[in-house]
Amino acid sequence: MNAPLIVVVGPTGSGKSGLAVDLALAFAGEVVNCDSVQVYRHLNIGAAKLTEADRQGVPHHLIDVVDPDQVFTAGEYLRLGRAVLAQIRERRRLPIVAGGTGLYLKALLEGLFAGPKRSDALRTRLSRSAGRKGTAHLHRLLSRVDPDSAKNISPNDQPKLIRALEVYFLTRRPISQHFAMGRDPLPGFDVLQIGLSPPRQRLYEFIDRRVVAMFEAGLVAEVQSLRSTCSAGVKPLESIGYAQAAAFLRGEIDLPEAIALTQRQTRNYAKRQLTWFRRDKGIAWLEGFGSDPSVRDAATTLVTRFLARFRSPA
Repeated sequence: MNAPLIVVVGPTGSGKSGLAVDLALAFAGEVVNCDSVQVYRHLNIGAAKLTEADRQGVPHHLIDVVDPDQVFTAGEYLRLGRAVLAQIRERRRLPIVAGGTGLYLKALLEGLFAGPKRSDALRTRLSRSAGRKGTAHLHRLLSRVDPDSAKNISPNDQPKLIRALEVYFLTRRPISQHFAMGRDPLPGFDVLQIGLSPPRQRLYEFIDRRVVAMFEAGLVAEVQSLRSTCSAGVKPLESIGYAQAAAFLRGEIDLPEAIALTQRQTRNYAKRQLTWFRRDKGIAWLEGFGSDPSVRDAATTLVTRFLARFRSPA
């Protein structure tokens, strides 16, 4: 018989991490991170990692597993994530995956296609093109050859743009088509997916406040420390918040502009996350933040009913 698996998704700032902890406490669970920035060590403030106190003793996995200058892909997340799920199942605990990185979750649940190997020569040409014309040029190029993928990749996400273009030029087939073929779905689990969808204006206001709080809590100092130990071009430092703090440290923008840019890009990212997850018809959506009592109660009810399917008959 398959084991139960709970997944909590939604846009950044919707309260996924807190709800996952609440559910873990209620149902003897362990939390598995599904955020592409929280996997990195030393990225704490900008990644919005829960403190040890906020985790309330609940075991958390796939947080702080690699250094910032290490490459960490969706394929690596798939491998580590499935291993962690198997271990939690062996302990007869309830795994609760929580996060907003849609590609990581898709890899974990559905598997990945066997894509072509990296082409360093092609990647170098694309990187140089981005250096001359900007990443928006790569996004426009991708829009012409693979419009479906272009809709889901930020114009500022150079690594993903380069990979999508690399796959297309090497195979003459869009990466979106590869994703639909040859997957290896997660075995051994039945999945309940819960989505958080706070009212848009309330979400944006929360995001704006949280960004200010991150800068006040020392995000610039965190980036300054990371820059002293990491080489230029490290991918995690190009993520939202870290990139703007780094630009401030380089003297390219002032602090109010860094904060405003981070707020705007975080709101846009939240919008893209909702677009991504809304396409999945298997998600049970709850309208509100994970911290809302009504949402917690509704999520608890969903999980209770789901777990009832796994009880042995008396």
